[in-house]
Amino acid sequence: MIRNELLRTLLPLLRNHLVVCNIGAPSQELHALDDQDSNFYMLGTMGLCSSIGFGLALVQEKTVVAIDGDGSVLTNLGTLSTIGNHRADNFILLVVDNGSYGSTGDQPTYTGGRTRLAAVARACGCDNVIEAPAAETPAALSLAIKEHRQTVIIAKCDSGNVDVPVIPLDPITIIERFKSTIRSTVD
Repeated sequence: MIRNELLRTLLPLLRNHLVVCNIGAPSQELHALDDQDSNFYMLGTMGLCSSIGFGLALVQEKTVVAIDGDGSVLTNLGTLSTIGNHRADNFILLVVDNGSYGSTGDQPTYTGGRTRLAAVARACGCDNVIEAPAAETPAALSLAIKEHRQTVIIAKCDSGNVDVPVIPLDPITIIERFKSTIRSTVD
């Protein structure tokens, strides 16, 4: 199962939550599958999806699912220490671990070798870490949402992209509709 197929299985679980999605192909695929005002599509800043999602979870109560990639998390491992040392039970970090930098041509990452992000997250202090094959990820995400407990899910899947168009929204439109969704949930 590749990332696009995984995202398709997660759509029913994501629709009622705030979603921060990693740059490039993941955001484009999510947008093409099911564009929602509650989705924040990152168009730049590799490595910061988990940081932005976690910060958002700290300042409001709605569930936040940050959909990050293994390559992106590897560029900002410090965010796992921040997540591990602070608590936001409305935060779920879902790392799509396909062992590659999918947006730049599927070059291999170290998670395709000896690096295990689940072990890294635990070593950084993250208490609830689940590593799951792609097919089991919807059940893991559903449980994390139901338990309302800060969770890191490492979803193991195959590398590969689907040819989808570039997101037709400009960054200002993306952020304004996302902020509007956040405001409507806290009023």
